[in-house]
Amino acid sequence: MTQGPGFDFFGFGDKLASEGEVREKFWRTAKKAARQIPFMDEVVAAYYCAMDKDTPLRAKAILLGALGYFVLPFDLIPDFVVGFGFTDDVAVLTAAITAVSAHITPAHRQAAKDALADKG
Repeated sequence: MTQGPGFDFFGFGDKLASEGEVREKFWRTAKKAARQIPFMDEVVAAYYCAMDKDTPLRAKAILLGALGYFVLPFDLIPDFVVGFGFTDDVAVLTAAITAVSAHITPAHRQAAKDALADKG
């Protein structure tokens, strides 16, 4: 899913990752961020929710915007800054997950739990 006209998540416009880029870069970024994001299980559940064909378009767009911000390295605080690199990502992810929490299902959470157990 690419951002349509008028979609400008935090002023980044078309610089955000597409659904394909999120799919491609999510696990690599999640592995790097795992120790710095205390709610990684919810981030992974949000990923599965965003990739679910049954998730409403609005919720999918919010999650893909936040996950796109998470996976791309050009954000407000570069991810390589030790101790602070993921703080802006945490804020964006928290807001997005809170906004669409009703759409993150037990199946998404179970898939996240299983994936984290496999990758851990």
